[in-house]
Amino acid sequence: MGGGLVDVDVALVGGGGAASLVLAALVRHGVRGLRIAVVDPLHRRGHDRTWAFWDQPGNDLDDLLSASWSQVEVITPGSHRTLDLAPLRYAMLRSGPVYDRAAEAERRLGVTRIVAGAEALDDDGERVLVRTGGDRPVLRAGWVLDSRPRPPHRPGRTNWLQHFRGWWLSADRPMFEPGRAVLMDFRTPQPDRGVSFGYVLPVDSRYALVEYTEFSPHPLTGAAYDSALAGYHELLGLDPARCTVREVENGVIPMTDGPFVARPSPRVVRLGTAGGATRPSTGFTFAAMRRQADQVARALAAGRPPVPAPAYPRRHRWMDAVALRALDRDLVDGPEFFGRLFDRNPAPRVLRFLDGTTTVTEDLAVMRSTRPIPMVTATVADAAGRLHDRLAPARRPTWAIPPPVVGDDPPAGAR
Repeated sequence: MGGGLVDVDVALVGGGGAASLVLAALVRHGVRGLRIAVVDPLHRRGHDRTWAFWDQPGNDLDDLLSASWSQVEVITPGSHRTLDLAPLRYAMLRSGPVYDRAAEAERRLGVTRIVAGAEALDDDGERVLVRTGGDRPVLRAGWVLDSRPRPPHRPGRTNWLQHFRGWWLSADRPMFEPGRAVLMDFRTPQPDRGVSFGYVLPVDSRYALVEYTEFSPHPLTGAAYDSALAGYHELLGLDPARCTVREVENGVIPMTDGPFVARPSPRVVRLGTAGGATRPSTGFTFAAMRRQADQVARALAAGRPPVPAPAYPRRHRWMDAVALRALDRDLVDGPEFFGRLFDRNPAPRVLRFLDGTTTVTEDLAVMRSTRPIPMVTATVADAAGRLHDRLAPARRPTWAIPPPVVGDDPPAGAR
């Protein structure tokens, strides 16, 4: 099949964070001699997103971080906690350095870049044909790593979103505490259905990302996000006359017990949110996405298929489904639920649980920190829902992940 068809060993379809981490990991693990292509309509550069996550210091991300903290605050209306994360840290990583490192990896690996959107992946079990438009494929790959956003294979029994707007604030005098971050501040007005909180990620005493986040079924309008952020600034005691909004960040992340199919065909592997990297109960994604990249690179370096392990243990996905049901059905109070997790467990255990790296014994300790009656109720209801789906599969309405809200125009379904 000639006519300009490009033959490669591995094609990365989508060039965002997941693909960038894979490229960097391939260089870090010494992968040589592979023909690699990236297929994406955009060549990503600069700061288009910020990732916040926890890990242990002393790794390949150290030089890329904007800031990190060994202490964080978790605040509820009745309690103010300052938590020591050692041996972990909470870290903030902006996308610009990640894209720069990926660009250098592309150069070193001799990557072929196709600036177009992939419209079809035709997998015959031996090779994958990638079509970007028209009848003829432009690329033939031994493996495709697909990180394009997509909804779950079918809607879940609970379908929520983590949606947010953040302001990068520059102040004319010291206003922020650079020694620690605010991880969750639940003093924000709570929505009728869902959970809201603010957080503060300071780079230094005069510059910080201040964000308003909701876990709920629908995004807000742009004006509602701005109003919520202004209210949170007032709660923090920030003087708007002394602050300038330098940048605005918006985002929408799925929180659902609907299944994401990580391997839709023999030689297509999905990564990132599409590959199950988003934790359903919190929306955290980066740590699992990074694990996927490392596992893919290790496999390719060893000559094995680039298929990462499931992002989270099956028991964690079940626990997430129960927690989502409890929150959605108002069986638990969101701020109290998260507050009890941090009150009754060491902070590193909670963070490792949210990353899906705790042991069964630690999971049981986390479960014991929740109120038993609401969680038993949610567990029984979840089991009944699963049984019903097996005996008489439910035909739920189509569920799509809406785009982030930019400006003041409300998306469909917004409050």
